[in-house]
Amino acid sequence: MRLGLNLGYQAAWTTPADHLAMAQEADRLGYAVVWSAEAYGSDTVSMLAWIAGQTQRIDLGAAVMQIPARTPAMTAMTAATIDTLSGGRFRLGLGVSGPQVSEGWHGVRFAKPLSRTREYVEIVKMAIARQPVSFSGEHYTLPLPDGPGKALRLGFHPPREAVPIYLAAVGPKNLELAGEIADGWLAIFFAPDAAGEYLQHIERGRSKHGLGLTGFDVAPSVPVVLGDNVAWCADVLRGYASLYVGGMGSREQNFYNQLAVRMGYAEAAAKVQDLYLSGKKAEAAEAVPQEFIERTSILGNKIQVKERLRQYAEAGVGTLSISPYVGDLKSGLDTLRIVAEAFEELGMAE
Repeated sequence: MRLGLNLGYQAAWTTPADHLAMAQEADRLGYAVVWSAEAYGSDTVSMLAWIAGQTQRIDLGAAVMQIPARTPAMTAMTAATIDTLSGGRFRLGLGVSGPQVSEGWHGVRFAKPLSRTREYVEIVKMAIARQPVSFSGEHYTLPLPDGPGKALRLGFHPPREAVPIYLAAVGPKNLELAGEIADGWLAIFFAPDAAGEYLQHIERGRSKHGLGLTGFDVAPSVPVVLGDNVAWCADVLRGYASLYVGGMGSREQNFYNQLAVRMGYAEAAAKVQDLYLSGKKAEAAEAVPQEFIERTSILGNKIQVKERLRQYAEAGVGTLSISPYVGDLKSGLDTLRIVAEAFEELGMAE
């Protein structure tokens, strides 16, 4: 298992300078990858290109580049460019986002996300490999058949003919697709004790090519809060958890709420959603089960951190990307160092 850092995206309480400092410290400490995200604010591409030029060894990961935001050819161009700028350090995470962002922000219908993702990834791979891009599918046709377009090839030579592709997946069918067409899985709310439930779907996708899980990177993003009181640490994450379980999507289509239901929290998930959608966000946060937070996070002191790192490794995680929930830069840097020390003390560091 390797360590990663997930910076998320820019918010009212963050700055690009802070994110750069965190990325540079992770680079110095030997973290394998730093991920940047996007929703409907700061974009991942600009952040990663900026960080790429000011780091040395750490990989640069998109977690994720939104599929409805870019054509597959544009994504391939961007991936090849950042891979070139960074000397072959780019990891391409892709996701369809959700219906509210896809249709409300990008104006792209959310229908048939699985088949759309399959076609998208195939075109991206084709373009990065510098093959003439010719494709006829349900969602994409290249070149258009009734005009002057022709099958074009990427106009420069990137350092690699393929970049690692990760899918952000939550549901069973999307997990199976990740196993079939991607190199890794970007997970959220990953509980090590439930790893078998998740991985069986990925294995089903891998088996279509006669492959097992070897070589496939299970890469969850895990919130980290350090402190001596686990209950206090969990309280720091209640707003984050309730946002996803209660408010990230509509009542009928919230993938994270459905995940909580599959994890055994049907009654609590319904209550959190009811409270959140009725505007009672504080009550929704209080309604998130303590057990759910503890199962999907790293909380406590260094001894407890070490135990959780061991559990994630035993669950088959390849890249454990921590997401420090802190109030200032110093606390973020301290979290990076303490987790790295715990990792090294377990004998996991290379």
